[in-house]
Amino acid sequence: MTSIILAVVIGAAFGAVLDRIGATNPNWIGKMLTLTNLHLMKTILLAIGTASVLMFGGQMLGLVDVGHMSVKTAYAGVFIGGLMLGAGWAAAGYCPGTGVCAAASGRKDALFFIAGGLLGAAAYMVTYPAWDAAGLLDGSKLTLGAVPGAGYDSLLSISGDLLGIVMGLAFVAIAIALPERLRGGGEAVAPAE
Repeated sequence: MTSIILAVVIGAAFGAVLDRIGATNPNWIGKMLTLTNLHLMKTILLAIGTASVLMFGGQMLGLVDVGHMSVKTAYAGVFIGGLMLGAGWAAAGYCPGTGVCAAASGRKDALFFIAGGLLGAAAYMVTYPAWDAAGLLDGSKLTLGAVPGAGYDSLLSISGDLLGIVMGLAFVAIAIALPERLRGGGEAVAPAE
């Protein structure tokens, strides 16, 4: 029961942060994707970079158990699904997490987004045997760098933890170096709603 309460508290805090930075507003997503306001992109890159440095650094120091790391199987369906998710994110202005947070903050358009996502998931479940038979779901779990004790194959023979830290630092550097906008228009900072 304690883990469920903790999950709800962490999820609510994460949702509040998403709402605070403007990620639950499809207008700000659109401004990010059209490069007229990069506040949200800078925030996302900074968060991913910081989390990567902390997670992989924690693994190197033995503070984070590698056994809790889950790697998605690499197969054609994952890449196709990623492209579909990106297209849907651009069209709707929401990804699954921000859509749920937007609905919780009272945005009615997010309810239609959630309904569409559930219909899409149902369609995938119904057509799953066809995707499986087509071989689009065949693949293996693969990481960029080797992570000792994780049991996954890697593309490169260098340390996955070190690679994760370097990539995280690169994301932080990009977040700091990016200007607020690359094209005209848009306000400099996303307002809290």
